[in-house]
Amino acid sequence: MGKIRFDVFMPSYAFQTGKSDTSLFKVYQDTVLECEELGYDSVWFDDHLMFAKTPILECWTLLSALASLTKRIRLGTMVTPTAFRNPALLAKMATTVDIISGGRLELGLGSGIQPEEHYAYGYPFPELKVRTERLQEAIEVIKNLWIEEKANFEGKYYKISNAICEPKPMQKPHPPITIGGSGEKYTLKVTAKHANRCDFGYLSSIDLYKHKLQVLKNHCKAVGRDYEKIQKTCWPAGQILIALDKDNLDDTIQRVKPKNISRNDFEKFCLAGTPEDCMQKLQPYIDLGVTNFMLYFGELPDTTSLREFAQTVAKKIK
Repeated sequence: MGKIRFDVFMPSYAFQTGKSDTSLFKVYQDTVLECEELGYDSVWFDDHLMFAKTPILECWTLLSALASLTKRIRLGTMVTPTAFRNPALLAKMATTVDIISGGRLELGLGSGIQPEEHYAYGYPFPELKVRTERLQEAIEVIKNLWIEEKANFEGKYYKISNAICEPKPMQKPHPPITIGGSGEKYTLKVTAKHANRCDFGYLSSIDLYKHKLQVLKNHCKAVGRDYEKIQKTCWPAGQILIALDKDNLDDTIQRVKPKNISRNDFEKFCLAGTPEDCMQKLQPYIDLGVTNFMLYFGELPDTTSLREFAQTVAKKIK
């Protein structure tokens, strides 16, 4: 059993100040620095270009700025759609962030799931099979640039010729790659071939999580990959709210819960409870061999649950 890691997901839709000026960056900065101080292992940012009409910051520029402000915490993308950037350029961008951060980059990649923003920004959004083929080729391009002195690749979608990426990333042989998604026919096959870590996203039950692990294991066997070499990530809930007693928990739920959703429906995807409740929820996944927990705290940018979790649940498990 590896070390248990607690990672914080920080989606753009959770960080709304009502303005599009530097106050938005300050909220990110303050929250990330607090995560670092509290001992979280990493913070992860979604990579979107638009989210309805809400102001959001571009993911990789944000990562670069935060890399220079932090010292220990790792920085990841959850996830970067490969259609948004030429993979050779993305390899260079990722290398730069890895160097700025002193070797703390976590590269999360995916096929893309939101057609509206792709079309709005002029990117194609073909069927999943094609998007996943492009994802696999993009990973091969990135790895080649990270490892080879002169990188060459010619595929169906991408081509590079005697491409040089210097300096190389600080992490050897390269920054870890997480592939986001749970599609059993296409995505998990790419995960089996290329990922250092799998991330299925939030799944509604531990039985479904076990099923996805078995599918991944089967793909690993088919491509000759050691299943045990892939780190397992789990989202224990769609979002997490934690309080030390019932009264505080009730107040938190009422504040965070959308008004058009009943409490029963809200709690179906939300882990809302005491530290003891959280411990009971996490333990079966730890028993399965999960080493990475991806946590989205529903109160963000309010960090009350973030602090309580770190000072109770994470401290006790670690």
